[in-house]
Amino acid sequence: MRSVEEQLALITAAAVTPEPVRIAISEALGLRCAEQVEGTSPIPGFDQAAIDGFAVRSVDVRQAFDVARRNGAPAEDSADQPADIVPQDVRPVLPIVGEVTAGSHRPVRLQPRQAVRVHTGAPLPTLADAVIPLDWADVQGRRIEPLELVHSGQFVHRKGSDVQPGDVVVEQGSVIGAAQVGLLAAVGRSKVLVYPRPRLSVLSFGPELLDIDRDPGLGQIYDVNSYALSSAGREAGAEVHRIGIISGEARRLKDIIEGQLLRSEVVVISGAVGGEASDRLREVLGELGDMDVSRVAMHPGSVMGFGQLGPDRVPTFLLPSNPSAALVAFEVMVRPLIQLIRGQRQSGRRIIKARTIASIESAAYRRGFIRAQLMRDRDTREFLVDPLGAGTGRGEPLHLLGSHGQANCLIIIPADATNVAPGQVVDVMFLSNRF
Repeated sequence: MRSVEEQLALITAAAVTPEPVRIAISEALGLRCAEQVEGTSPIPGFDQAAIDGFAVRSVDVRQAFDVARRNGAPAEDSADQPADIVPQDVRPVLPIVGEVTAGSHRPVRLQPRQAVRVHTGAPLPTLADAVIPLDWADVQGRRIEPLELVHSGQFVHRKGSDVQPGDVVVEQGSVIGAAQVGLLAAVGRSKVLVYPRPRLSVLSFGPELLDIDRDPGLGQIYDVNSYALSSAGREAGAEVHRIGIISGEARRLKDIIEGQLLRSEVVVISGAVGGEASDRLREVLGELGDMDVSRVAMHPGSVMGFGQLGPDRVPTFLLPSNPSAALVAFEVMVRPLIQLIRGQRQSGRRIIKARTIASIESAAYRRGFIRAQLMRDRDTREFLVDPLGAGTGRGEPLHLLGSHGQANCLIIIPADATNVAPGQVVDVMFLSNRF
């Protein structure tokens, strides 16, 4: 029996990162950047108004404040006269000599003791270094009286304050999110080099399987795995092709699988690790390459297969037929491979420490992956975890799917532990972003 680490080592050794491709930034969301993108010009490219108001020279307003201090007006804050409020009797009156809207190309030069009406995003007139917000000014026709002081740079987006030439705006290896797409657009990049999503083909095998658009008869069950594993693949960042149920004689099975090997970076087949029918399928797979089926020291999903098939040695997984076991095996074994192929440096899920609020029983000599709900104590902010189903005395066996939909994490139980008492601290693996 292999350990989880030994099986993962075999699998991750097969990871081959595909060549990067250059695509439109509108299609890059969620992909990993394969280049370092730097700014080539300052952003913003000019001093611009950060708010609707009046562009002024801050020194003009400051000089009026200085006059007020010399004439005995309060220099310190007081209940009646804050220091940045310009006394009424010494307020400057600034004529409004023009207006600049966002997108204006016409240069405007501001003379001393003048104001220009500006809109948010408008280029600042030459010599202006501040903007007085609309509600900080008493507008009297074509003149304004500032009500409060503004300082140099206040309510102004300075040229290059966001990005300077040579600044790294998107790092190589980072996942491109909405902000990164915006930054790429801001520096004028219409395309970016990314690692493409690995193509994943998902197939289900089993004479008892029936597609969900038909009514099952005696001995028949719905094909759950091709849908569940396809969704898990998409969540892992793969481009998924759900093939569904495969059946028929050996030649037909071989043709179907060969076709998927030609179009995929990863192939997953569920339901091919037990029973006489799966033995025949493994004989077909043996004609396409080396396929090893063995026990791994984990539960659920201890029996699984892995090999590299076809002329391109495509990593191919055989997972259990039970949906819950298949999902756990996918999470532990398949997802890390997908992440490595995507170019991700850290292939595993985030793991934290949490205190269990119920007892857990785990199989001896096998690492347990127990579905659970992760939460936080409102008072202490400590992470708490509530195991669902298996080993908790609540009547649900480990292999059933029912509580999987409620789980947002997996509790990891070491292979040498068979019992975990309430209150013990355990390792917990996040399953999704729902927490």
